[in-house]
Amino acid sequence: MPTKTDLTSADLSEIRQSALGAADPLGVAADLAAAAENGQLADPRDAGHAFTLAAEIAESRSKLDAALRYADQSVAAYGDRDDSGATAAHAVRARILFRVGRGDEALAELDPLRPALTRHSDAAAYIGAALAAGGRNRLAEEWLTEAVQTVLGERAAAGQTADPVSADDAGLLFFLLQQRHRTRHTLGLSHDTHDNLADRLETRLARTPAAVAEDDLLFWPEAEFATVVTRWPSLTEAYGTTWDEHRAQLETRLTRRGGTPVLLSGKADDLARFAGIGGPVDTNARNGYARSLAAGAGVLTWPPSRNEACWCGSGGKYKKCCLPRSR
Repeated sequence: MPTKTDLTSADLSEIRQSALGAADPLGVAADLAAAAENGQLADPRDAGHAFTLAAEIAESRSKLDAALRYADQSVAAYGDRDDSGATAAHAVRARILFRVGRGDEALAELDPLRPALTRHSDAAAYIGAALAAGGRNRLAEEWLTEAVQTVLGERAAAGQTADPVSADDAGLLFFLLQQRHRTRHTLGLSHDTHDNLADRLETRLARTPAAVAEDDLLFWPEAEFATVVTRWPSLTEAYGTTWDEHRAQLETRLTRRGGTPVLLSGKADDLARFAGIGGPVDTNARNGYARSLAAGAGVLTWPPSRNEACWCGSGGKYKKCCLPRSR
């Protein structure tokens, strides 16, 4: 992890991307906790984020005592804040409580988070993962159904149709429907009207000019690419063995497609959350993740002009960076 005195939010994001591939991830977790405890964060409000990250790293290595200790510190650091970071902290703590056999406490941690399902787009993934870890998929389905119905009711009250007409129109509802759809699939339940809405919305997003139905135009920035191929080595077949190869493949595909295609800039952690804890990162998961990016802020327009900064984020001009790679 960085050795600088004050860690910024960007540093924490970089650590999140690379920690699980580090030689000593538990050491990274301990260093993060120490940085939060000793005032080594550029913004003290990032303490909760640092502790949550430390908890997730320790949990990934089945060091549950340490993970729970960090999760306790994360919840304490967030205090009474009501934002997506605080929701994630409580959900991670609940997930760990389930794993150590303290199910009643885990449910008590999660129950107050139910309103967050209709406020924060990532709440469905965190809360759903926590309930799944405790074998409470049926409860997750109930909560997600209630949240979907609440959002649909709010749309009706605002004069909006129950069936969104675009990605922007769908908003948070899209993520709720997706998480509910996956949960019901795990339970082996047949499709209902909300599942049909989820399917229609995914199909509609796949057909919009700003969306891509397949994962072949998923772009992984350099740090994200390193994390993806470390966590899932088999994905080198889809994305290339090196970042240079990855960029060259994308530039070639974009050139051959013609028109005005787009890139979908991905994050390894978000792909993992989309697939679900322990879920396969297969073609279906990657396609679904691509559609979710198309519904949010992950779209990059292509191509830039020759003298503009390259789309890959290298800082170089397009004409000297990725433009020649298609050749």
